[in-house]
Amino acid sequence: MSTIDDLKVRYPGAIAWSFGDTPEMADELVELVAKGIKTAACCSLSSFRHEDESSTIGGYSIILNSKGEPVCVTRVISMRIIRYCDVDQDLARKEGEGDLSLRYWMQGHKDFFHREGSFDEAMELVAEEFELVEVL
Repeated sequence: MSTIDDLKVRYPGAIAWSFGDTPEMADELVELVAKGIKTAACCSLSSFRHEDESSTIGGYSIILNSKGEPVCVTRVISMRIIRYCDVDQDLARKEGEGDLSLRYWMQGHKDFFHREGSFDEAMELVAEEFELVEVL
């Protein structure tokens, strides 16, 4: 049985995934989670609807690095739909990226959603907050 399979036994219903759209981003963001700095994440509502496995409140996630290796386990404590233009400083800070400012968050996510092909100022996002359960 693989490490991910073992973790799915320990955390029933867990999904395994990595952050971002580049290996560097996957490694950087999972490290922020493992350090307890990043306690929130978001994705476009359109990409959320197309995922094979999606987060749920109370559900566990096995966060992988760019090599597909599990780094930590988180548990979703809240989820909400929010428009990109309505994201506030609190969510930006919880995302834990860059200088933790709303301005940094807006630019980084605008760039990401442009690469995804879904950016719009009024686009809907699925924002989730999570707690760190285990660093592997």
